[in-house]
Amino acid sequence: MDIVFISDLDIETVIGIFDWEREIKQTVRLNIEMNADVRRAAMTDHIDDTLDYKSVAKRLIGFVEKSEFGLVETLAERCAEIILNEFPVDWIKLRLDKPGAVRGSRSVGILIERGRRPLEQP
Repeated sequence: MDIVFISDLDIETVIGIFDWEREIKQTVRLNIEMNADVRRAAMTDHIDDTLDYKSVAKRLIGFVEKSEFGLVETLAERCAEIILNEFPVDWIKLRLDKPGAVRGSRSVGILIERGRRPLEQP
């Protein structure tokens, strides 16, 4: 299985359950792994033959910036749904960090896997 990934995608959004969090933007950080068979793209050297990670990132940036969820769990689930429904991906592993949310911790967040992990390629 080949994996296309996006690391440390920082996006500003309204996120949180406390009143003060509803009035400011905070950073969330996405780390995403998505299955993609890249063999054809490697042969053709053409973007149409692979999973375009820039398109995935732009779609998520636009969505997350406009969102106003209370829980990181909800935001992570919605991001995973977007990728699985709008891109040629059967499996995703998504980590959503909320840096600075807990004093003394660099970050807190959630790690989810959705879809069906493909079998290894021969």
